[in-house]
Amino acid sequence: MDNDLRFEPVTPERWDDFEIVFGPQGAFYNCWCVALRLPHAIRTKMAADERKAHMRERIEAGPPPGILCYADGVPVAWVQVGPRHDVPQFNSPRTVSRPLDEGDAHDPSIWAVSCFFLLPKLRGKGMAHRLLAGAIDYARRQGARLLEACPIDHVKQSKSVTLCIGSTAVFDAAGFETVARRKDGRPLMRLELRA
Repeated sequence: MDNDLRFEPVTPERWDDFEIVFGPQGAFYNCWCVALRLPHAIRTKMAADERKAHMRERIEAGPPPGILCYADGVPVAWVQVGPRHDVPQFNSPRTVSRPLDEGDAHDPSIWAVSCFFLLPKLRGKGMAHRLLAGAIDYARRQGARLLEACPIDHVKQSKSVTLCIGSTAVFDAAGFETVARRKDGRPLMRLELRA
């Protein structure tokens, strides 16, 4: 893919662009990227417009909970990337993505890249590598010391919905190392951003 890509933090001024990327369905099944922000019991009782409102409030509150990717000036993708503490469900003791050390969930220098979403027409074209590179660059510029992820090893097809959490192969290619494996096929991976 040879589009000119640019990454920008999602701010209140970019809400309209976020909405364009997420479309009328709010990405996957009206998620609006609240899956790692709210407990399952709360999230599943919310209507789609409530999830959307929750995410809009989060973006308005700042700091940016992730970055938007623009191709030739048009918003085409989203990456949820920020401090671990901003995605509470990523830190739940019951999840495979839980931190190595409990304190990591509160350390502002330990970040997580926890979700990718791109327009369907761009899937299966190697964009995930470029989105992850954008997330790494953004985390580094914001002062993150470590960037963690909990991708999935294998999927039946490259356009699978489950790849919203990313493919292990993409993280391997970016230099991430496996630091824990609590479930087969779901490694906790880490990239050191500064010495």
